Amino acid sequence: MSDCIFCKIVAGELSSHKVYEDDETLAFLDIHPVQPGHTLVVPKRHAKNIFEISPENWASVAETVRRVAIALERGTGAHGVNIMMNNREYAGQVVEHAHVHLIPRFKGDGLTLWPHGTYKEGEAEEMKRKIAAQF
Repeated sequence: MSDCIFCKIVAGELSSHKVYEDDETLAFLDIHPVQPGHTLVVPKRHAKNIFEISPENWASVAETVRRVAIALERGTGAHGVNIMMNNREYAGQVVEHAHVHLIPRFKGDGLTLWPHGTYKEGEAEEMKRKIAAQF
């Protein structure tokens, strides 16, 4: 897509700090990192999000995420790596090109995860039913 910033990075029209590239995917440093080393993995073929990416393209992204996570942890000396993907505006997606965030984590880094809750009586069973009915 001509107006997609990640497509422009893939095409070499915009610069980036590439950490990995293969025929199907590209990994580069996020320009607004949560932590130094925060890396994005994108498919080279444009897809807006998880809902539009092909199974084959997703498989390539997933393998690149795995490989980059290993390199990221080793290269930064991190104690762990968060892997996340925001899909659609209300889930926090800013760029409409599928991408996975890899964020190196360090003991005592001060970052926290989202709060956890509990299900009310019968709520988990109802959620399970609604989701499973979609297959």
